[in-house]
Amino acid sequence: MLRYNSTRGDAPPLDFADTLLTGLAPDGGLYVPDEFPTLPEIAPDASYADAASAVMWPFVEGTLPRPAFDSIVAEAYATFDHDEVCPLVRLDDRRWLLELFHGPTIAFKDVALQLVGRLFDHFLIERDRRATILVATSGDTGSAAMQGCLGRDSLDCVVLFPEGRVSDVQRRQMTTLDAPNLHAVALAGTFDDCQDIVKAAFADRAFRDEVSLSAMNSINWGRVMAQVVYYVTARQALRRQGEEAPPVFSVPTGNFGNVLAGWVAQQMGLDVGGFLVASNTNDILTRWLETGRLSMEPVVPTLSPSMDIQVSSNLERLLHQLLGRDGDGTGELLREFRASGTVDAPRPEGWWSARLDDDDTLAVIAEHHAASGRLLDPHSAVGVGAVDRVDDLPDAPVVCLATAHAAKFPDAVEAATGVRPPLPSHLSDLLDLPERAGTVTADLDAVEAVVRAAVAG
Repeated sequence: MLRYNSTRGDAPPLDFADTLLTGLAPDGGLYVPDEFPTLPEIAPDASYADAASAVMWPFVEGTLPRPAFDSIVAEAYATFDHDEVCPLVRLDDRRWLLELFHGPTIAFKDVALQLVGRLFDHFLIERDRRATILVATSGDTGSAAMQGCLGRDSLDCVVLFPEGRVSDVQRRQMTTLDAPNLHAVALAGTFDDCQDIVKAAFADRAFRDEVSLSAMNSINWGRVMAQVVYYVTARQALRRQGEEAPPVFSVPTGNFGNVLAGWVAQQMGLDVGGFLVASNTNDILTRWLETGRLSMEPVVPTLSPSMDIQVSSNLERLLHQLLGRDGDGTGELLREFRASGTVDAPRPEGWWSARLDDDDTLAVIAEHHAASGRLLDPHSAVGVGAVDRVDDLPDAPVVCLATAHAAKFPDAVEAATGVRPPLPSHLSDLLDLPERAGTVTADLDAVEAVVRAAVAG
């Protein structure tokens, strides 16, 4: 059985079930497995659910029976509207699109959270417990977490989103869900403010115990684990197309969990040619990969709001590895960063970076619509456009992660192409449904009061 340790090194190791239910470690760190298992053999014609069960089983083994896990995985991916769940489609002579938006909320967060919600429910019911999920979202995680908690009697879910900094569709996917255990709350501030308050709430041990706090953000290892799978299935799909060279993955990156999952797949033995971190104007990760220095700047609102982040939580997991799994060193580096806003940090090998501003993003959307009729959302467009801004990528296929359906960001897509993308049929009435949402200031005490009221009924 794998054990999970905190990146800060000052919390007891846990099994997978307790890691999932705990979320953030009590010392403020993020849980990581004590080793990365080797990828299993997967049949070339395996379904996505079968491949997912095989890839993830070593991370959960010993905490639930294999048939129960297989059933949970199959049920999670039956909610997707494409038989392949995460299909790989050719974009042009060099680039492929990995479509990650075929789940209920039409964004990549569904791939993990449809599974994670069910795993939470399984372990909580087994323990006769109830938990409160507190989530900070830059746009997509919130609705995916709420959908993952919908109908789960063991879970309450409170989502903080930055007021005025998500798209109308993203907001409505949270505020139109009418279920007594789901609560969308607009916070007066940025996503980094939302994320900081969530972390502070987890650090408040009395409050954490009072409301049985847990997390579905990518600070939760269960999220990263589930996202590893589509890197593996994308590599298999390329082989079926006769592409044998190890691919480069171009990943539009905000909170770093998505690209971290690809790196984990590589550590497990997946043959990968490298990773291209694609940023918008909030380019702290690009600057870090270029210079070796993390330097925080004010968050700039962009057409790709899910990437409007300066403090990328999951970077801590990679830095912990690059620092030789030194918990004290990881904690010291991150404390210096938060205190001063800048710090030198180690960089991985075989990574590239590029940035696109809003004008660049619109140009990429327009270019590919003119060439193929395909509509890209702004985040996916950043990943696609980044490829043209790096001169020294290997001569290999590039898989660009398409992280959201174009209809989640219709204003940007229409501005670029003149075409307003329609919502999928299961969301066709979204713009007509009544909204319900709370509001809160960017203050820990105020947020804790909102959570207490939500849990009380």
